[in-house]
Amino acid sequence: MSAKIIELKSDIEELNDLLKLAKRKKVQDVLSLEIRKLETELINLKDKEESQKAAASAAESAAPTTSNAPAGSQKRYQIKLNGYGWDQSEKYVKVFVTLKNVQNVPKEQVYCKLTEHSMELHVDNLENKDYVLVINKLLEPIVVEDSHWKQKTDMVVIFLAKAQPNVKWSHMTSLEKKADDQHKNRFKTDDMMDKKDPQESIMSLMKNMYETGDDEMKRMISKAWYEGQQKKKTGIDSMEL
Repeated sequence: MSAKIIELKSDIEELNDLLKLAKRKKVQDVLSLEIRKLETELINLKDKEESQKAAASAAESAAPTTSNAPAGSQKRYQIKLNGYGWDQSEKYVKVFVTLKNVQNVPKEQVYCKLTEHSMELHVDNLENKDYVLVINKLLEPIVVEDSHWKQKTDMVVIFLAKAQPNVKWSHMTSLEKKADDQHKNRFKTDDMMDKKDPQESIMSLMKNMYETGDDEMKRMISKAWYEGQQKKKTGIDSMEL
């Protein structure tokens, strides 16, 4: 189970807790809508991961390829890699890819295709399999001609030269950063649940949902707020009479 799925499940659970505390119908509707959206996102993410697992399994066991292989040679299988580690220094972002026995592959069969914002690692014919790792939308630009890679025991290390040395990368890709920022800004659940007033927690949640929500979400929140203000105003007017 991926970290994203775990986060979505936690978000849905805490939203349901806040829904139980909400008293106004409009607030309940907004919270329910957001819960349904996250549940849909969770289902889609689970389906995507299942499809990726099935595709990887099929690629390894039932999808032979003979690309770039001489006639009469044994068929090879292409395997797409997803896992990697990374670190950084002032000048480089270092990507670590673990592959058993990769040190035995000729150097010309281990290579990278680089652009300013992407990298592809290719390892051809490692024990009759071709491996590829693709990372798109790098967080910051890199300098292709200053980048390089090295084969080590059971590992390939790619050194991506930073276009802006000394700039620290918070994430490997811009997509990862965007997803992380949206998650933090959408809920801030830890801070809200520490507050004593449940209604104050709900108002903080509504504010974050408005700032990060789509047009439909903003419309519903604005309508709920307006009707609440009108109700308060009517109550004040009645008291004055």
